[in-house]
Formats: sequence, C-alpha cells, structure tokens
Amino acid sequence: MTDKVHIVVGSHNPVKINAARAAVATLHPEASIEVEAVSAPSGVADQPMTDAETKLGAINRVEWCREHYQADYYLSMEGGVDLFEQGPATFAYVTIATDTQLCVGRTAHLPLPQQVFDKLGEQELGDIMDALFNTVNVKQAGGAIGLLTNGNANRESIYTAALVLATAPLRYAELY
Repeated sequence: MTDKVHIVVGSHNPVKINAARAAVATLHPEASIEVEAVSAPSGVADQPMTDAETKLGAINRVEWCREHYQADYYLSMEGGVDLFEQGPATFAYVTIATDTQLCVGRTAHLPLPQQVFDKLGEQELGDIMDALFNTVNVKQAGGAIGLLTNGNANRESIYTAALVLATAPLRYAELY
C-alpha cells in the first residue's frame, strides 16, 4: 500500500498546483500526493510591485493555509515584479511549510521589457503578456517565462525548481 501525503496549495491555478505536487513528490517519491487547492488571500496587491511585497504575499498565503487547514504540507507561490539595478524583472517567492517549519525560496529573475513594466499597475503581468503575444490566460500556462524564453522554461518549471530548493531544511532539519 502506498503512503498518502496531503498537501494544501494556496491557489487554484493549475500551474501552481502541479509545481507543488512535483516538489512534494521529491520528498515522498513513493507516496500518493493528495492536493487540496484553496483560495488563500495574499494580503498584498494582485500584482506585487516589489521584492518585499511579493515575499510577504507568499508567506501570508501559506500562513493562512496553516491556520485554516490540516495537512502534511502547505505550499504557496506569489509572482511579482520589481525594478532592479539591471532593469525590470519578474520572479516569484515560494513557500513550503509543515505545522512547525516554514521554508521560503525564490525563483530566478526573468528580465522584462521596459514597455511591459511600464504598464504594470494598470494591468497584471499575465494580461499584458496576453495582449502583447496574442495569447489567452497565459498565467495559467507557461506565463511570461514561457513566452519570453520560447518555451525553454515556463512558470511551472521555475516554481518547481524553487520549491525543491526550498525543501532543503525539511530534508536535513539537523543541519538547519
């Protein structure tokens, strides 16, 4: 009989759900992963415009999940943008938590065209990218990452990688 691992993901976005499932599967490769997707409030703007706001949104979502649900793991992802020394970029903060531990990670930067960054605040990144590339609901598919890398990377792959990295303290608690 296969063990079951119950996770709560603070989103109904299939990209985030798939990334969460894949990351937890690296912790429990033989287990059946049961996913409960919930609408967890971020407590920040729909389009976070700073690194700090993006991080806070991810932490708020995972803490809300821990307060309202019972699970083995709680996960959240919050995408944001900021203007850095090298120019505008998008990225995400990711969290994975247990009842007693919170692990926070971050994706790599994806440089954004200045024309896209300049429209943020009026619209979310996904909506701007949909208009620019003539796509529909790209945020629940490859995202700006998929569009700007010609599919060589996508939102799910980036979220999964960041979540796997964030699991290090869960894998080696005695070192942390």
